[in-house]
Amino acid sequence: MIRAKTLQDLFKRYRRPGDLVFAVAFLGFSLFLALNLGGQAKWGNGKLFAQPAFWPHLAVWMMVGFGGLHLIGSLVSPKLDGRWTEVAFWVRSLEFAGWFLAYVLLVPRLGYLPSTLLFMTMLTFRLGYRRPVMLVGAAGVGLSIVLVFKTFLQVKVPGGQIYELLPDVLRSFMLTNF
Repeated sequence: MIRAKTLQDLFKRYRRPGDLVFAVAFLGFSLFLALNLGGQAKWGNGKLFAQPAFWPHLAVWMMVGFGGLHLIGSLVSPKLDGRWTEVAFWVRSLEFAGWFLAYVLLVPRLGYLPSTLLFMTMLTFRLGYRRPVMLVGAAGVGLSIVLVFKTFLQVKVPGGQIYELLPDVLRSFMLTNF
């Protein structure tokens, strides 16, 4: 166990290279919320703490205050190298949010089963697993997920538009089970 020898050691903060960028973005987002809060949370008559708008206002304005303090702390800290390298890492992470959005947009068109199989194998390939056994395994996991959600848990997922091209008997089976 490491013991702090001075008060400064106790409150020493280790900053990351992207801290300043995060502080600016967080304060900007907090100010955006604060400026748009008036139309969202209405004040009524009555006691202050019973107001519907009191707690949202308090929370958002505390975000602004702490965001400002974070920005000040980032500005007075020593400059760290690698800021844009870390920001680029954050942006690269957004790729997977894009994959998810594409999946959500494709499910109503292709259906739950084909979309899940397609994206499971594509993401497995994207992550660097190129061997056929890995791709077949990913498709098997995708099939298992669809079976569990649609058959056992009976989650209502909209059928795909592509199912309209199937014969009537097969279409009703696919809409019910996959």
